[in-house]
Amino acid sequence: MSGGKAGMSEIASGTNGGDTGASGARRKLALGMATVFLLVLALITIGNAESMISDFAAAGVRETLAHIWIWQVTSILAWLCVCVLIWWGVARIRPPRFQWPMVAILFVIGLPIASACHIGLMIAFRSLAYAAEGARYQFQGGIASPYLYEFRKDVPTYLQFVTLAALCQWLLARVGTQAPQPDLERGRYLAVGDGAVTHQVPIDEIVQVAAAGNYVEIEIGGRTLLHRATLATMESELGGRFVRIHRSRLVNRDAIRRIETNQSGDFEVLLSDGTVAKGSRRYRADLEQRL
Repeated sequence: MSGGKAGMSEIASGTNGGDTGASGARRKLALGMATVFLLVLALITIGNAESMISDFAAAGVRETLAHIWIWQVTSILAWLCVCVLIWWGVARIRPPRFQWPMVAILFVIGLPIASACHIGLMIAFRSLAYAAEGARYQFQGGIASPYLYEFRKDVPTYLQFVTLAALCQWLLARVGTQAPQPDLERGRYLAVGDGAVTHQVPIDEIVQVAAAGNYVEIEIGGRTLLHRATLATMESELGGRFVRIHRSRLVNRDAIRRIETNQSGDFEVLLSDGTVAKGSRRYRADLEQRL
């Protein structure tokens, strides 16, 4: 075995809900929002290109239609790349992990970073497009003044994307949230307070729980719920179905698909949702006994 791995064990796979229930509803909502988002971006791109063509014609500026479309499409492509970072940032900065004043400060700090990424990617994409036709792209003859011009345009776009990401994550967190049915056995659901919402989470669907300061991150159905509790408290509430693999992480024994140990004795656990959790050799023996 390559890569310095000392051993591997496979755990028989089980079933995990498929596309039904809350997870399926969240996938459908996410797909619908992504489709609408891309459609709106396409319409904006077409509108901006047509407006620029008309403005250039009225001002007597000579420019090829191909270059105008390259400018608009590359700007949108760059923003799509930056949106991945914006989505990641919103998911990790939103309350209750940080208070609102700190959230505002962090997103203000993120503004020039997002703008710089957008401009850098945009220039790279345009340079490639121009090179494909045997030309060389010049960013308006210099980087300082054009950057300030682009930065002013990036401010409202950045704020719109941050707001949209926060709204989409808020909606996704609430889809499929329901109280346990009266005829279900008590103790199979865990009340998880995530911000202003309390989720009734089926314990057997929780994949892993990780410490995050004064909170824990609960991974379930492809999403992360932030819950104010200690890992020790969660270990007690969840019971023997969950095993500690690290001082800051619990995993559901039924979600373990593979355990791979390296030469130091530390190990990695492949879980049913495809994620890999790192474990400490301190907890290796206990894990083996409880599987």
